[in-house]
Amino acid sequence: NRIHASYMAAVLPDFILFCCTVGHPRFFNQQFAGVDYHSLAGRFLSEALNTNLYTYEAAPVFVLMENEVLRSLRLLIGWTEGDGIFCPGGSTSNMYAMNLARFQLFPEVKSQGLCGLPRLAIFTSSQSHYSVKKGAGFLGIGTDNVILVKVDDGGCMIPEDLDEKIALVKSQGTVPFIVSCTAGTTVQGAFDPLDRIADVCEKHKLWMHVDGAWGASVLFSKQHRHLLKGIERANSVAWNPHKLLLAGLQCSALLLRDCTGLLKRCHVANATYLFQQDKFYDLDLDIGNKSLQCSRKVDCLKLWLMWKAVGSSGLEERVNKACLLCRYFVQELKKRKGFYLLHEPEFLNICFWFIPPSLRGKEGNPDYQEKLAKVAPAIKERMMKKGSMMVGYQPLENKVNFFRMVVLSPLVSQEDMDFCLDEIERLGNDM
Repeated sequence: NRIHASYMAAVLPDFILFCCTVGHPRFFNQQFAGVDYHSLAGRFLSEALNTNLYTYEAAPVFVLMENEVLRSLRLLIGWTEGDGIFCPGGSTSNMYAMNLARFQLFPEVKSQGLCGLPRLAIFTSSQSHYSVKKGAGFLGIGTDNVILVKVDDGGCMIPEDLDEKIALVKSQGTVPFIVSCTAGTTVQGAFDPLDRIADVCEKHKLWMHVDGAWGASVLFSKQHRHLLKGIERANSVAWNPHKLLLAGLQCSALLLRDCTGLLKRCHVANATYLFQQDKFYDLDLDIGNKSLQCSRKVDCLKLWLMWKAVGSSGLEERVNKACLLCRYFVQELKKRKGFYLLHEPEFLNICFWFIPPSLRGKEGNPDYQEKLAKVAPAIKERMMKKGSMMVGYQPLENKVNFFRMVVLSPLVSQEDMDFCLDEIERLGNDM
């Protein structure tokens, strides 16, 4: 072992030795972890082939593969027809949805710009991903025109508040055009009630987008897909297989119910050096006109190869195992002194405080919240310096710093769950 270690130290570059090992079963910091080796093989192949996915003549197999993978994902949503594209991350997918919703309502914006448009409004929950505001700023809609809808204690959007806010905006002369729901919020892992939100969207004739970057993968699970009840009523869905399914960064799909070519009409630029209209094959196979990018990697290959290798049943097993381990961790957490849940988790995000012995029973002290806010950052600093594991933390609205543990890697075991609780106790008991 010593010889092996010295050999590895000699041949591996320093940047590898000092990387954060996100494939380790005790990396609980973000919504990606672990490594699927079938997907990794797909990543090696796509890099070696160096294919650019914009025209059929340049990437014939991969154009057909992307279409087939997108079709299969749409079927899981419940759409037998539709459209879609792989994007460079869920934030971009959300931005695409906003752009498409605006173009559908005001197609002249593509040629005339923003000057002739009324003030527009986007609606999303107060715990949605920050990319909604980022996209509003990028598209010229304005971050002030992102209307935040109230959420319940679990972080789920309240449809009644959404309905009221839409009516208020309309009365002020602003034009609402999209509701961005979340299926698996970043912090609490909450699922907005899609069926009830769809009723509101249909009432007001608004585009319904579902940011399912984190949570859409539960569609593979017969046991847990009820969390996405009503998703088939959406106009668009963002889905990141590089998260829960372990397809590898990056693998992000935007899926559309539209069958009218909206994606292409919104983004086509008629570049004659690429998209000649007198080619001998079906011009719809030149999918580059759907994209804001020109050069685009073959992100579909890693998902296709992994899906072929493990099957839908294998991906379902990953989802179910992660949910089972999450429930186990919560059960064990409740047995221990000093651990308190922020809220009973709906998905794979476990949010909790650790109260060190020195703070127990002192909840009424005026400096209690100030002291509690320092606990999670201090414990995380210790665990990172020790190198034992990695767990995220953050505040949320009026709640001070708490741990946010994300369980998803298939390498995780019950022993890792126990270790995490033990380690937090060990690192925090003397605070």
